[in-house]
Amino acid sequence: MKIRILPQEERFFELFDAAAANVVKGAELLLELVNNPDRAAELRHQIEEVEHEGDITTHEIADRLNRTFVTPFDHEDIHNLAGRMDDVLDNIEATADRMFLYDAGTPSAEMVALVEVLHEATVTLQKAVAGLQNMKNARRVLDYCIEIHRLENVGDEDSRKALAKLFKTSDAIYALKWKELYDHVENAIDKCEDVASIVEGIVVKHT
Repeated sequence: MKIRILPQEERFFELFDAAAANVVKGAELLLELVNNPDRAAELRHQIEEVEHEGDITTHEIADRLNRTFVTPFDHEDIHNLAGRMDDVLDNIEATADRMFLYDAGTPSAEMVALVEVLHEATVTLQKAVAGLQNMKNARRVLDYCIEIHRLENVGDEDSRKALAKLFKTSDAIYALKWKELYDHVENAIDKCEDVASIVEGIVVKHT
């Protein structure tokens, strides 16, 4: 009978892919929300469910990390990768939650554009994370990371323009509500960039 001495590593990649898929799903729902603010309650609930699934996946990664001696990457890299993907979802959930609780109204074109950047960043993030399973495609993975860095710069510029326009309004309460919402979306994009940096580090170590 064949005895397996070392634990299988494949399960980590399955969990990474599941975590990245949850991030994309959350961004898709947030994009749907900003385009359909009248469905805020429904879509907020769906995003909460996706965020909960993300938490479960993150906890499963942490549990497996604690029980596995041989891992595909450094323990710290796995922990950070899972944590930053979870942070993206947390900021997406916070955006949806506050849009509903604050009864924020119809998002501006700038807000929709910023969420579109976030969605594009999460889709690229998913591709980068999936590429970690086969280091033969290291150049392509790094290209995905470069694209995420570019999108983060686009998001920063879009956010600055949106805030400049926002604070020209005479309604201070409205401005404060939407500043917080913009900040959460920008933070989500920033966390996508953090994931890209972690992925880059993993690729460099293993190629």
